[in-house]
Amino acid sequence: MTSIDFLTFLEEGFCARDIVEQKINESTSSDDKDAFYVADLGDVLKKHLRWARTLPRVTPFYAVKCNDSRPVVETLATLGAGFDCASKTEIQLVQSLGVEPSRIIYANPCKQVSQIKYASAHGVQMMTFDSEVELMKVARSHDNAKLVLRIATDDSKAVCRLSVKFGATLKSSRLLLERAKELGLDIIGVSFHVGSGCTDPQTYAQAIADARYVFDMGAELGYSMTLLDIGGGFPGSDDSKLKFEEITAVINPALDKYFPADCGVRIIAEPGRFYVASAYTLAVNIIAKKVNMKEQSGSDDPPGSLAPLHSHQLTSHVFSRV
Repeated sequence: MTSIDFLTFLEEGFCARDIVEQKINESTSSDDKDAFYVADLGDVLKKHLRWARTLPRVTPFYAVKCNDSRPVVETLATLGAGFDCASKTEIQLVQSLGVEPSRIIYANPCKQVSQIKYASAHGVQMMTFDSEVELMKVARSHDNAKLVLRIATDDSKAVCRLSVKFGATLKSSRLLLERAKELGLDIIGVSFHVGSGCTDPQTYAQAIADARYVFDMGAELGYSMTLLDIGGGFPGSDDSKLKFEEITAVINPALDKYFPADCGVRIIAEPGRFYVASAYTLAVNIIAKKVNMKEQSGSDDPPGSLAPLHSHQLTSHVFSRV
C-alpha cells in the first residue's frame, strides 16, 4: 500500500488500525504476508499538544535516536519542536529538513572529534559534556560551543539506567566548571537524564534541585547559565506503570520552586518514546509454533518434549505497540 493510499484512507476518516486491517485482508489472497507497521502521525500531533498543555514551560527537543523515521522528524520539525541529536548522521537528517542549528542540541557527552568539527562547521553550538576529556576535545575542535554540563542522577528506579555511563557527580561538577573556565569555554547550562522508563517521579524533583545547586556553583565561578535540560524518561503509552501526568505533576512544582518563570532560564527536555511509542502499530504473521506437550499416556515422546508445528495454515495476525 502506497503513501497515497494511506492518505486516502485518512481523508475518509479511517484510523491506523483500519489501514492495518485492510492490508491484512489484501494479503489473504496472496503469498505476501510479511510483517509491516503503520505510523499514525496524528498520534504524534496529539502527543505534542498534550506536552504543550501539560508542560507549558518546557520546550521538547525530540530524541532522534529513538526513532529517526523521516516523516516523524519532519512532522515534529513542522510543529516547532527542537531536536536532541547524538551523531553527525542525526544532525544531517534534521538539518536536511530545514531546521536551524539553534533548535538542535548535540546531546552526546562522548563525541568523536570529527563529529564535533562537523557540528562546528554547520552551526550547531549547544552540546553536552561530563568529563575533562570532553572539554579538551571541544576546546580544540569547536570555536563557538555552548556547553551544557550533564550531571548524574539517581536512576535506580529506571528501566534503562544511563547514569552508569553518563553524568558528572556534584563534587566533580565544580572541578569541571573550573577547568572550563581555564580553557575559556562557555558553559550555558545543566542537563540530566533520569533514565529511560523512569518509575519514580520524585527522581525528577531531586535532579532539578541538584541542577539548581550546579547553577549556583557556576554563578560563583562567573558563569551566567541560561539553559536547563531535564532530559527524557517520559512514558509513551497510557498503559505504562507511571503515567505522564503523574510525572508532570512533580516536575512543574519543582521547576517553579528552583527555576521560577522570571529567572531567565530556558527549559528544554529530550522526549523520545513519549512521541512515538503509541504512534506505531505492528502487524506480524505467525508462521510456526512450538507447543509444549504435556505428558500423555502411551506417548512415545518423553515428558515435556517440544513438538514443532509447521503449517502454512497458521496465519493469525498479532497487533502490538512498539
